[in-house]
Amino acid sequence: MKKIVMTAGALSALILTATAQQKSVSMTKETGTTVGIHAGANMYNINGKTANGTELNNKLHTGFSGGVDVAIPLGGGVYVQPGVDFTQKGSETQGGIKTTLNYLDIPLSLVYKPVLGTGNFMLGFGPYLGIGLGGNVTNPDGSSASVVYKDKYDGTVPGNTVQLRKTDAGANFMAGYEFANKLSLNLKAQLGLKDINPDTGSDNTSDKTRYRNTGFGLSLGYRF
Repeated sequence: MKKIVMTAGALSALILTATAQQKSVSMTKETGTTVGIHAGANMYNINGKTANGTELNNKLHTGFSGGVDVAIPLGGGVYVQPGVDFTQKGSETQGGIKTTLNYLDIPLSLVYKPVLGTGNFMLGFGPYLGIGLGGNVTNPDGSSASVVYKDKYDGTVPGNTVQLRKTDAGANFMAGYEFANKLSLNLKAQLGLKDINPDTGSDNTSDKTRYRNTGFGLSLGYRF
């Protein structure tokens, strides 16, 4: 998690440094409701603990994300921005086992867009809800298992599958720059706050299993 926060901070600093070289204007420029599209790459990890309480030591997993959003002005350069994204999350173990999880993410962000140079700096945050669509776990030898989404562990599911909860939820953060030509460079970070491992239905209080998605992504966007 520290690596994700440090990387996100470094990318935000690069965006600020690049745009600060232009003439800054301490005002906001209101626009009407606009629709945006975006696509890019992201890096996610599954953090948490195993059943005996050992911290997971996974590596970042690279995936794709893309989606649409609607920016609705509230005044003063502030916008409410709901959206729908397809997001690939997951992780990779030190032994090379790769987990890819596909989600339909529904973020709801509050975005501040002050004028900076000839465009707008963007800073936003808010909650998100993720709905599991599918996924797979691939072993180094090429064998794989499919991911099925179950809120409660289902003993009738075939043994060559991995069970995870149907929904993911947490906090969504974003920073970026929107150019005068309506193109934008966006940095997004997510902090999963909901466990995605299914309820086993057991009263075993010694089971400390906890899996949560965390990650960040960089994308290009365009507003209509």
